[in-house]
Amino acid sequence: MREFNPVERIETTPFQSPSEQNVHGWERAGSLAGGVVMLSKGLRRGGVFGLIEIAIGGMALARGITGHCSAKRLLEKNRQDMENARARIERAGDELSRMKANAEAATSTATVTGNDSLNSPKAGV
Repeated sequence: MREFNPVERIETTPFQSPSEQNVHGWERAGSLAGGVVMLSKGLRRGGVFGLIEIAIGGMALARGITGHCSAKRLLEKNRQDMENARARIERAGDELSRMKANAEAATSTATVTGNDSLNSPKAGV
C-alpha cells in the first residue's frame, strides 16, 4: 500500500527564481519610456481612467526593468508549438510521398489476369 503524502513540494515560485529575460534592446527601452509616460499621464488625469493608465504604465515599467514579459513568453511558446506541428506535418507528407512512390513502383510490374476473385473465385478454394 502506498503512503499518502498530503504535502507536495513547490519547486519554484515567481519570487524565488529569476525568470529569463525575453525583452531586449529597443523593446525594453520602449517599455521603460512608455511605462513612465503612462504613469505620469495617469497621475495627472486621476479618477478611474487615471488608475487604469497607472496600472498599464506600471506593468510596462516592470516589463522594462525586469526584461521579462509573461505574455511574450506564452506567444513564443505557441509559435514554437506551431512550428513543431508544421515540421511534423511536413515529415508526414514526405513519408506519404515515399509510400506512394513505393506503391506505384510495386504495382507497375503487376500483371492483371482478368480474374476477379470476388465475382468468380478459384475452384477448390
